[in-house]
Amino acid sequence: MRAVVCLPTYNERENIEPMLRALGEVLGPDDGVLVIDDRSPDGTGQVAERLARELPFVDVLHRPAKRGLGPAYLAGFRRALGRGAELVLEMDCDFSHSPADVPRLIAAAQDADLVLGSRYVEGGGVRNWGLARRAISRGGSVYAQLLLGLGIRDLTGGFKCYRRAVLERIDLGAIRSLGYAFQIETTFRAARAGFRVVEMPITFVDRETGGSKMSRAIVLEAVWKVPALRLAALRGRL
Repeated sequence: MRAVVCLPTYNERENIEPMLRALGEVLGPDDGVLVIDDRSPDGTGQVAERLARELPFVDVLHRPAKRGLGPAYLAGFRRALGRGAELVLEMDCDFSHSPADVPRLIAAAQDADLVLGSRYVEGGGVRNWGLARRAISRGGSVYAQLLLGLGIRDLTGGFKCYRRAVLERIDLGAIRSLGYAFQIETTFRAARAGFRVVEMPITFVDRETGGSKMSRAIVLEAVWKVPALRLAALRGRL
């Protein structure tokens, strides 16, 4: 496989079918989508299984319970790498990330090791967010940028494309982050390992159906995890 889009889901029944069909229109013949469902009570996993029987580019990984975004992605990364993917993408299922931008991320990976769909570089932006959500997201990225000494402007975003070598190098087994901290940690580890990280402008559009997965615990995890990553790096443990 050339590229696999990892699509974690929890209660995304209304979004999963239109998202998979939209991805099918933009992906190449050697690309695929891996749905990683955390036993959604609304039946998202069952809908994904039905679509996998119809759409040959779709695969489904069922997990026994909701255990966080980070562990879901790690499971998806391992499945994708095991199937020979050269590029592995992260993407939300709620259309916050546009399927039309997926080919752009893949193309940008020809000259980079990790491509970030960025809201905070020139040409990027956010739509349909209130002031509080904007402040949390932008403030979180600035906080991580300053403490970790990175020049990357959007460290909390979840629209990313990794080259295989990055995921093979950054020690997936050592990553324990669950929420937005997972995005910060994986990018930090990639940069620390000397990989080329670039930001590609995107417009993030808040979901129209379903509920947000944002929680206080996710924000607090990022608050303490960032200095912990910095300390680990100073001690030579990253």
